[in-house]
This record gives sequence, C-alpha cells and structure tokens, in this order.
Amino acid sequence: MTTEGLPSTEQTNGRPKLEVADIFRAFGPAYRERHVLTPEQREVMAAIETCRTVVLGGHADVCQRCGHVEISYNSCRNRHCPKCQGLAQARWLAQRMERVLPTHYFHVVFTLPEPLRPLVLRNRRSLFDLLFTAASATLLELGHDPNWLGATLGITAVLHTWSRTMRFHPHLHCIVTGGGLSEDDTQWLSTKQDFLFPVRVLSSLFRGKLLDGLRRLYKKGQLDLSGPCVPLSDPATFARLVAELYDTDWCVYAKEPFGGPEAVYAYLGQYTHRVAISNWRLRSFDGEQVSFSTKDGGTETVSAETFIARFLLHVLPKGFVRIRHYGLMAPSNATTRLERARALLTSGDDASGAPLHQVSAPEEDRTTSALSGEDIEDLGWQDLLLLLTGHDVNVCPLCGQGPMVRVALSVVRSPPETPEPRDSS
Repeated sequence: MTTEGLPSTEQTNGRPKLEVADIFRAFGPAYRERHVLTPEQREVMAAIETCRTVVLGGHADVCQRCGHVEISYNSCRNRHCPKCQGLAQARWLAQRMERVLPTHYFHVVFTLPEPLRPLVLRNRRSLFDLLFTAASATLLELGHDPNWLGATLGITAVLHTWSRTMRFHPHLHCIVTGGGLSEDDTQWLSTKQDFLFPVRVLSSLFRGKLLDGLRRLYKKGQLDLSGPCVPLSDPATFARLVAELYDTDWCVYAKEPFGGPEAVYAYLGQYTHRVAISNWRLRSFDGEQVSFSTKDGGTETVSAETFIARFLLHVLPKGFVRIRHYGLMAPSNATTRLERARALLTSGDDASGAPLHQVSAPEEDRTTSALSGEDIEDLGWQDLLLLLTGHDVNVCPLCGQGPMVRVALSVVRSPPETPEPRDSS
C-alpha cells in the first residue's frame, strides 16, 4: 500500500493530524473483505470513516465583514467515534452534577478474570449485564449490612472493555458515596474518609454473585457456546471452569478519589464517554503499521489489520446502556431518597460525627458546574463550545470582528464588496 497522502503525526489547529478514521479509510475496505463483521461493527466503521466528511453533508460559516469562509462537515455522533464525545460528555457531566452529594466518594473497579473473557466475547450483552448486576449488588449488600454500614449507598457505574493496548479487558468503574442513607431515612451514616469495605470481602462477594449468575444462565441454556466456547457445552468442563474461577483471586481495586465530590464526577467524566483509543494516542501510520502510545510512556506497533480488529472488539451491542446508576443514584430515588440524603448532609446530620467533605470543584470545572443540567441541555453546541473552551464560532477567526453566518454549502458566496464612503466635504 502506498504511503502517499497518508497523514503525518503533526497537529493542525490544536487537533491531532492522525486519526482512527484515517486508518479505517485506508485499510477498512480490505479488512471488510477478509473478515466477517457484525452489523454493529460495520455501522461503527462506516460512521467513523465518514465522520466530518462531505459524505455526511455540512455547512459553511461566512464572515459578513471580510468574506472568510469556514467549512464544517457533520459529525456521525456514534458513541464509538473518537471525535464525537466531547460535547456529549459535557452535557452528561453537567446533568450529573445536580445529583452530587456533599460527602466523600470512593472509586471501585471490578474486573472480570481472563479465563472468562472468551465466553464474554460470545455473550456480550448478557455477561456485561451480569457484571453490572454482580458489582452493584456487592456494593449495595455490604452497604446494607449493619456490620459494615447499615445504609443505602449511591453508585454510578461505567463499563470499559479495553486495556491501554486495546485488548479485551472488561471492567467496571464505580463511583461510590462514602456513606449512605439509613434504612428509616432519618440519618446519613458515613464511612471513614479512607475506608469503604475490605478489598478481600468485596472480591469474594463479587466473585460469588457473578459465578452464581453465570451458572443460572448456563442451566437455562442462555449462553452462546459456539466457536472457541464449544468445549463448555460439556457440563463437566463448565463445572471445572467455575471451580477454577472460585479458587482464583478476582481483581477488585478501591481507592478514595481526591479533590471534593464535584471533582469526583469530573474524574468520572473522563471515563463515561471514552472510547477504546483516542486520536491523541496515535503516533504514526505508514499504510501497513500503526504505532500508538500505551502505559507509562510506552509505544506499541501493530499491523493495521490488528489495530482494526482490536478496536472492533469494543463495539457494544446496539442499545446497550454502559452508564448505570444504583442505590441513591438510581432514577427511582432521584427525587426522593437522594434529596432526603442531601437535606441531611446539608444540615450536618451525619450520624458518624465525621466532618463532611466540602463541595468544591477545581477551577477548570466551576464554569460548567455552575449551570444546571437543564441549562446545559438547552444550550446549542455553539454556546456549549464557548462555555467550555472560550472559542466563539460566531466570530470570524480571521478578522476577529465580523459575524459568521451559516449557509448551505451549495450557496456559499462571498459578500459583495462594500463601496468606500464618499468624501462629502
């Protein structure tokens, strides 16, 4: 494949010059000929390849003073596209800020063990659902247990399926309130600032719940056991797998986020709309090999075919919800128990007597958090971009004065020259 016309790694106007779309457009047709793809994977490839290109149509912004023209093409808005997540993330974050409680929070990560991953690949929807169910039930059960807390926690969970090298690595990021509402709704019961639950207890309970759910699915015949999972059709082989997984320590990671509760959601906001790899991590593409940054400043180089295969591993089932809320954060509690908890925290009625964590967003987050989710929802993308970046797309970037008027591409015209005023003296 010729390298002529391939993008370099230089940046243009603060944007990465090399994009996932470039690799898809250069190697995608050949990849589709060689591989059988799901309808969702084909849809994602097509969306990324055509995003912000003439294929999707567009518009032009014309300066009414100097005639400068800025052409913009429409976005695909696919949730797997690296270019289409920024504004969606900002809107989501502003809406979630309305539900932030003035307390400390913990970040807990639940990871599925490697021996389960082939089965998960064949049963994405059902086993991703099971991951959410087992992780949330683990946290809620320990929260309700009077030996640990005796209260209902608030939980927001986000599914990720990738490692830094884009290999299949399904795990759940959970932001958990550092305390909960008592069962009779009369008290806020706080955890210690630096301790939620023992990691070993979290891991053991999560493992038991997930494997119990897995066995139920197996007994009901609701698992796809084709392809590499055919041996698991034998009940004895499946039982051995489950027994081995019971004897394995499962990875559950818990750490207190710092910076205040609003900063917690700003931190979570980094995860909610992330895709398998951002365009900023791409280093080079010569038409055959792709290099991208990995963990701790490292770089990995793979064939374009391998790169696309890894990216497509993370295409979610159509309509699958990858951000879910439980306990006090569940939609059913948003206007009832959540607000009761807020009232108790605001009044300082913390049964533990521990000092409440102060609500303070970092400087860069205060502009967005000052607006309600409803305000953000009502903003057009131009106003939201101005709010987030300070860049006003309605002002000409060339002369800095003229208003930009949007017109269809087919009728782009420079404004007629304005005659110089005559000297009337």
